[in-house]
Formats: sequence, C-alpha cells, structure tokens
Amino acid sequence: MVRWGRVRERLGRRGTAVMAATAVIVLVAVIAIPFSLSDGARRCKGVNCVTRPWPAIPSPPRPITALEAATQGGYVALGDSYSSGEGAYAVAADRAVDNRCHRTSQAFYHLVAEAFRFARGTAFWACSGATTYSVLHGKSGEPPQTDQISRDTSLITLSIGGNDAGFSHVLAGCVVKLPFSRGCQGQGPEITQRFLALRVDLKTVLDKIVEKAPVARVIVMGYPRIFSEVSGTSLDNISIEDQQWLNGQARELNELIRQVAGDADRRIVTAKGKGSVEFADVYSAFAGHEIASGDPYVNGLDVDLLNLVAESRSFHPNASGYQHLAELIDAQIKAGPGRPILQFR
Repeated sequence: MVRWGRVRERLGRRGTAVMAATAVIVLVAVIAIPFSLSDGARRCKGVNCVTRPWPAIPSPPRPITALEAATQGGYVALGDSYSSGEGAYAVAADRAVDNRCHRTSQAFYHLVAEAFRFARGTAFWACSGATTYSVLHGKSGEPPQTDQISRDTSLITLSIGGNDAGFSHVLAGCVVKLPFSRGCQGQGPEITQRFLALRVDLKTVLDKIVEKAPVARVIVMGYPRIFSEVSGTSLDNISIEDQQWLNGQARELNELIRQVAGDADRRIVTAKGKGSVEFADVYSAFAGHEIASGDPYVNGLDVDLLNLVAESRSFHPNASGYQHLAELIDAQIKAGPGRPILQFR
C-alpha cells in the first residue's frame, strides 16, 4: 500500500486515471479474444451481424498404403507363358487358332483383377513364348507389351526370363537323349552365357517399364520349382539327378531376377521416384504339388504323337497352379515393397 501511494503521488490524479483506463482496456481484450476465436470473424452492418467461421486448417498429406498405390490406377499383366496362362484351358477360346499368345481364361491375371477394384480397369497383354526382346518390340503380330502401359498404370505384373534362358530347349535336351547330344546337364555352359545376357536385357526392360509407368508398382514374378526330385528314379525320361540340376538352374534364374529387380528398385529410391519394383518369390509355390505328385499344380510332358513334338502345355501350371500363383501375387500386392512408397494423399 505504501508503494502504491508513492506511485499515485508521482503520477498525480490524471496519470492514475490513465493507468486505470489502460488496465481496463487490456482486461477487456483478454476476455474478448476467446470469444472471437470461437465465434469466428464477425462482419457487422448496423444491428445485423454475420458470423463467418475461421477457415479450417488443412491436414498434412499422408503417405498412401501399398494397396492404395496398386489400385489407384490401372492393372496390366505383362510377360511370358507363366503369365498368359499356358497349360490351363477351360473354354474353346483358350485353344483358338487366332489366340496366338495363348492367353487363357485360367491365367492368374483374371483372379488378381477380380480380387481388387482398380480405378482405371485392367488389361491382359502377356504372351506365351515372350522374351525380354518381344516385351519391348512385340511378338506374334502384336505391339510391344510396354506400349500397353502409361502414367495411369498403378500395377504391373511380369514374368520374364525363362525363354531368354532357353529353358524349353533345355528341357527338350533333358527328355530326348540322342546320340552325340549334350544331354541335360551338358547344356550348363550355354545357360550361363544366356544368364549373362539376361541380366543386361532384364535391366533394360525394367528401366523402360519404370519410365513409361513411373508411379506403378511393378511385381516381377520368379518361376516355381516343378520337379520333386524324389518321385522315383525317372520322370518323363528325366533322371533324379537331372531333376535336381534343372531345379538348381531355376533357382539360379530366380536369384538373377531377384537381383535385377532389387537394383531397379534401388534406382527408384535414389531418384526419389514414386513407384517400385518388387520380386515375388514363387520358387517353392508348388512344393508337394510338383509334376507327377498326387495333386500336381503343373503339367508333365505331353507329346503330340502325330507330329512328335511336345504339347505347349508341357511343364506349365494347370488351373490349380495358376490359382496358387494368384494367391501369392495378391499377398504381395497387400504387403508392398517393404519400404515407404513416396506417394501421398
């Protein structure tokens, strides 16, 4: 009280009044601010007052999920016979002469297309016998498969490399053992050379796909092991030792595809790209269901005796096999690449 009296004496009556008025103004302002913030900005004309709410603060964009990234655009299935559905036929169109790419009604593409809702639809362009070259340049009178994708494509499935490695010829050499031929395992050096070329050619294919569909998730599928290695001493004239060797070559092919796909994805990450390249490992997909098992997921050797040639269905999945491959692809679509996808919503 003594201090306040001294202040009042120094300020005098007029100064004390000014100080009191200032305190009142500050108090009114403090009380009014919360009401102003809660009621919004007021624009008054005479006795009428219009209240407008404060603009909402926008939420920060969130990373989209792997499934959202895959389904926000279109799905396109590319690749060779393991994507076209070769070996599984249910309707006449599957075997029609004008079905030059042998795209069948049992291919895993149909099951994947039905499992998810793709905002921009789906397309089926895989072609039996396709190589990395034909994916880029066309085959059987059809345009390049890479021409069927665009910036609106959000999911691509691809199986490729088996024909580049010459596996159909290798299998033929294992089945038909002619005098003076290299037989089965004698083809190893040639396969090694083909693998070296495939490593370069597959990189070119993936780079082209990423260029044309920069936001797409590209799921590159490997190949399943088709021999059990234990079903007797011989299968389709292929010995247990040759079965083991063939499965080993398939494993090496899968590892090559895995490495090239991984390198392609790392390039996307380095460039801060929006898409991904993912490897779907299906090597053990047919475990317990190999050729000649009690419930096979893959066809054995089927020979056209009239022309003495192997039917195209030979050593390809049947309908059950493609259904199981579809389940693995579905799981990969949901799981994602195992890293953040640089797309936001």
